[in-house]
Amino acid sequence: MDDATFLGEWRDWHEAREQRLVSPHGFLAITGLHWLDDAPARIPGVPGAWSFGPDGVVVELGEDERLSLDGRDLAGRAVIGEVDESGILAESGDLRIEVARRGGAVLLRPRDPAHALRTEHRETPTYPPSRHWQVAATFHPYAAVAPTDIEIQNLPDAVVEDAVGEVTFRIDGEEQRLVALDDEGGLWLLFSDATSGRTTYGAGRQLSAPPPGPDGTVVLDFNRATNLPCAYTAFTTCPIPPPQNRMKIPVAAGEQVPSDEAC
Repeated sequence: MDDATFLGEWRDWHEAREQRLVSPHGFLAITGLHWLDDAPARIPGVPGAWSFGPDGVVVELGEDERLSLDGRDLAGRAVIGEVDESGILAESGDLRIEVARRGGAVLLRPRDPAHALRTEHRETPTYPPSRHWQVAATFHPYAAVAPTDIEIQNLPDAVVEDAVGEVTFRIDGEEQRLVALDDEGGLWLLFSDATSGRTTYGAGRQLSAPPPGPDGTVVLDFNRATNLPCAYTAFTTCPIPPPQNRMKIPVAAGEQVPSDEAC
């Protein structure tokens, strides 16, 4: 691949990433983070009183309140039931109400396209893309998945994720080793480095990599390292890199601290 193609592909990736950030109901549209319990609670701007108890998630709607889910209008006391990590999106006009599980808890997050964090978003600054940061690595799979405690911001407890192996590589002659999580067959790397808290988000960044080849080879393109959602808003639950993924070297590639950093 010549330099012009490399730069063009990176620009296309960066523009697509920015478009996802400002999508009408993406995480920049979230206006609050609320944890449900067995006491029905009303949330400003959201129809109904919401709770989570023996019946799962329940919403109690007043006579003049409107809410729909999967094309079905809800009324009165509506039992939504159990939700998983992907959760559900109920609708009320332009508003989307996300309800999802995080560990043993259930959150509710309104998503409003008119939220200022979305409408006033400024393009995320990045390091200049460089071929230097396309790094050849080797994936070393674990014989069995290894449970790894991942601390989650804005969640009381750590969550156990299954690590599938490790990647080893060299940067400027120094060997590095990162624990890898599964990403639908590819690899998901949570990491921090010597730029964290300086030019990049303090809690760390993330990088997706393609499935390794039969011999374990895989290219890590740190030019495509991205901020975690919590770099932009306090209304998300974000994983923090495990201790073994905290590199001492600077990785001067990928996204930097957002211009509209919120936390």
